[in-house]
This record gives sequence, C-alpha cells and structure tokens, in this order.
Amino acid sequence: MIEILFRPPANMNRRKYSVSLKYSVVCLAAVTAVSVSAASQFDKAKSVQTQTNRASAKSQQVIDKSASASISLKTEIEQLNEEIRNLTVYRDHLDALVQNQNEEARNLNSQISGIKQTRQGIVPLMYQMIDGLSETIAGDKPLRISQRHQRVSELKKLMTRADISEAEKYRRILDAYQIELDYGNKIATYQDEISLSGQASVAADILYLGRLALLARSPDHQRFWSWDIQSGQWIEGDLSYLTDINQAYSLANHQTAPGLLTVPVSLVTPEAL
Repeated sequence: MIEILFRPPANMNRRKYSVSLKYSVVCLAAVTAVSVSAASQFDKAKSVQTQTNRASAKSQQVIDKSASASISLKTEIEQLNEEIRNLTVYRDHLDALVQNQNEEARNLNSQISGIKQTRQGIVPLMYQMIDGLSETIAGDKPLRISQRHQRVSELKKLMTRADISEAEKYRRILDAYQIELDYGNKIATYQDEISLSGQASVAADILYLGRLALLARSPDHQRFWSWDIQSGQWIEGDLSYLTDINQAYSLANHQTAPGLLTVPVSLVTPEAL
C-alpha cells in the first residue's frame, strides 16, 4: 500500500486545495488503475507469447519429425525400387535359364528318341556283321582257323548278354573285323595241325604272307605244303622251293633281314569266282 502525503501551499485556499487534492487523488487512482491494467495485459500477452513459442516449438518438432520420416520413407522407397529393378533382372535371368533348360530337355528327348531308333537299327546290323564275319572265315584260307571260329562264337554269346551295353558289343565286333584286316597285312608264323588228304592230321609250322600265301612246313624243315584255294586242300610243294621257304620262315621270325622272297601262292582265278 502506498501512502502519499500532500501538504497544501501556504497561500492556497483550503477549499480549493481540497478540490484540487481530490482531483489529484482521482487522477492518481486512474493512473494507478491503468498501470495495473496494463501490467495485467502485458502479463497475459507475455503468457500468450510463451504459449505461442511453446506451440511453435512443438509444431517445429512435429515438422522436423515429419520431414525426417518423409526422408526416411523416400530412402526406403528408393531402396525398394532398386530391389524391384534387381528382382526384375533376376526374374528375366531365371526365365532365360528356364527357357534354355526347356530347350535342352527337348533336345535330350530328341536325342533319346534317336538313340532308341539307332539301337533298334544297330542290333540287327551287329547280327549281320557277325554273320558276315562267319561267312568270310568259312570262305577264307584256314588261317588261325580255330581262333577265328572261337572269336565268332564268343561274339554270338556276347549278343545275348544283358550286362554288356550295345556300344561295347559293337566295339568288340569292330575289333574282330580289325583282326581280320590285320591278317591280310602281316607276315607271321604259328604252330598248328593240318589235315592232309588221306592222312591223319600232322603238326606243322604255319606261315602266312597276308592273304597271298599260306604255307605249312614239317617240324624237320624237310617238307612243306601250300594251301590251294580252288581245291580247298593242302598241296605238297616242290622241294626246289624249300630254300626260299626256309628263308621266308626266317624272315617272319625276324631271324634275317627283309629281302625278296619266292614262294608259291594260290590265287582265285576269274573262272573260279
């Protein structure tokens, strides 16, 4: 509470002073009231400003959070788009692989079908080749005849075996044909028995010069025979050829250097064909 002491001037009328004093008090009260009101309004304005600042700060925080969330969402969207692009490329890659695998499967099925057809055709061919080999041996000189017949017999047994593939069977047949071809390109000797006309079989050293000549010599080197194609028999040879025959045996056994040989041969004449 404020106390104000007013003292009238010495020369002022008391009544006038009283009126003046009242007016001053009224003015002072009015000023005081205005001051109090202004202070109250200022406090209210200050409170509103404070609340506004707080609201603005909260709004800014919300804006900042929203902006951060927006940036994060944008980044996530970009990552998802990148993953989508990568997945699209990978999907296209898988589609290409599947298409290629389907093409390979079709090719394999076609090859399997072809193999089945080939197998169906190769089996009769192999039997024909064995029959042809047997016919060749039957019409040929008796060169290693027992081994050749045994080889054909083994091939026929081989054809009925389920544990051996057709490819292996075919390979062995080709091997047999190769052996037959080699007989026509070699000069060699081996021991066997020959059947002479009107006589029992005798032991002999057999010499073949390809398919040009097939000779047999006695173990004592004093006699020799040559195979005659037309008669299908062993014919005893002229002893005048005996030296040349012995030289041929030495050459076949690698006991002498290669040289010119004179030996009897038996060829099929055109009339015999």
